[in-house]
Amino acid sequence: MKEKVRYISADLLRGLVIIIMIEVHVFNAFLLPELRQTGWFNVLNFINGLVAPSFLFVSGFAFQVSSGSKLDEMRKLGKAFWKKIARIFQIILIGYALHLPFFSLSQIVNEATPQQLESLLAVDILQCIGFGLLFLFITRLLLKSDKVYNYFLIVSLVIVTLISPFLWKIEFTNFFPLVIANYFNRMHGSLFPIFPWISFLLAGAVFAKYFVDARENNVEKKFIKISAGLGFVLLLLGHLFLSGLSPEAIKSILPNPIFYLQRLGYIFVLFSICWWIDKKFNVKQSFVLDASRESLLVYWMHLIIIFGVFWSGKSFADKIGRTMSAVEATGSAIFLIILMISVAKFWGWLKKKNPKYSSIFVKAAAIVLLIVFFVS
Repeated sequence: MKEKVRYISADLLRGLVIIIMIEVHVFNAFLLPELRQTGWFNVLNFINGLVAPSFLFVSGFAFQVSSGSKLDEMRKLGKAFWKKIARIFQIILIGYALHLPFFSLSQIVNEATPQQLESLLAVDILQCIGFGLLFLFITRLLLKSDKVYNYFLIVSLVIVTLISPFLWKIEFTNFFPLVIANYFNRMHGSLFPIFPWISFLLAGAVFAKYFVDARENNVEKKFIKISAGLGFVLLLLGHLFLSGLSPEAIKSILPNPIFYLQRLGYIFVLFSICWWIDKKFNVKQSFVLDASRESLLVYWMHLIIIFGVFWSGKSFADKIGRTMSAVEATGSAIFLIILMISVAKFWGWLKKKNPKYSSIFVKAAAIVLLIVFFVS
């Protein structure tokens, strides 16, 4: 609990991001197509576009501030090592499970179309986070020097950002199976391939290192001011370059390093705002932190509610379609946000009240689901 209070600014940012993410998916699934051409939606869409980079950034931050504990045991492949590995692969598997065309291995093998299989193997945000955490974890174990580890992350961040435009032009299925090739670029439907998206996660890990150092040296406020200032510079320069200042040849680069720096600037500013809120207000009991603590549950459950195929082979998104006005979509988003926060609060309370039984419940539910998946 102490660690969470100490880095509550990161928890606030993660909670805000997961709440906004619910709005993103509701509007994308249900809003009338003609409303997506309006000016207000363009502004909303830009704000929504900050969700994934921020989520990746906070994931890297959270790993970094917790990676120092039990390192010796992990390097000996002890219990802590396998617990961490299991957690990482759980994130990756949930990412793939959310794209299952059928909740039956037999049906997937015998009935899934090529398009459905391609969608199943596409890399989404959870797979990107899982791979990024695995990368951080392995390098943390191999590189015993904190300084070498930090410099390695910085170099990796720069390399990934710079080589991503070249990797996006390569057909990796010529060299690897589709399930691996999808991690390199978006040619086959991946929304968040590791190039360039893992850069945000690496940036979060690097930022966390300097944030913790600043806090320990009693210069945290100065560090936040510098971060906010740097953030404003990056986002303003990003807007200037992408709005016409730079040549078309530079703007047409995909994925664009300027896009990355602009988003990173916004994240620095948002983190600084969350830090300021933490210092000025008592937010320890905030519903935002409830959502943050159970972010994986909230992420999984709200997607299942919207896109889960439970109604004669159709989801809510299929049955309702893009038929909602702005008011209706807003109301639906608010309702789902309240529902998810309530679930997060209840599950957090249950884990605290009965940690043993809640753990047993999760394991039992996972076993039952696996049995149904393999035998149905």
